[in-house]
Amino acid sequence: PPPGGPYGGPYGGPQPGPYGGAAPGGNAPPGVDPEAFSWFQTVDADHSGFISVKELKQALVNNNWSSFNDETCLLMINMFDKTRSGRIDVYGFSALLRFIQQWRSLFQQYDRDQSGSISFSELQQAFSQMGYNLSPQFSQLLLARYAQRSPSPNPSIQLDRFIHICMQLQSLTDAFREKDTALAGNVRLSYEDFLTMVVTRML
Repeated sequence: PPPGGPYGGPYGGPQPGPYGGAAPGGNAPPGVDPEAFSWFQTVDADHSGFISVKELKQALVNNNWSSFNDETCLLMINMFDKTRSGRIDVYGFSALLRFIQQWRSLFQQYDRDQSGSISFSELQQAFSQMGYNLSPQFSQLLLARYAQRSPSPNPSIQLDRFIHICMQLQSLTDAFREKDTALAGNVRLSYEDFLTMVVTRML
């Protein structure tokens, strides 16, 4: 695992690489994987040449076949939307697919019992392996906030929420680290500094 610290070491999640992929094939634009291009055409229901949040939501499913939630789809569109138009082109979509595949692979690694979702203990282990030093109480809080609503006594997290939690956690950790220049694990903040830190890091 990455080196620890008062609030964890470097972010352990996969990072999207530069746009690009396999050699072009078929009608795929240069630098776009032919399989990603084919899927892009299917997902682009209105044939606009762009993928909207609504189209992305219809294309992505969790292991239990539930759709990705709106918040996570919006988060990911914003991450790969270079034009700030609220939608992504084929290059952004190709990069997004690689990003999701990397997260799915990590998710399966942490889903030790292969149940298709991440339980409390698996979430704790995931955070620890990513280099975050978080209390069981905090993990429980995240689970209560992001677990799928179900009558099950053991709440768990699907892939979409796992991606959402990790992206937000990384973003806020980066913001905190900027203020914590001594790496002490705590900072003094004014109320407005705190609000600014959160608002500017909300993805």
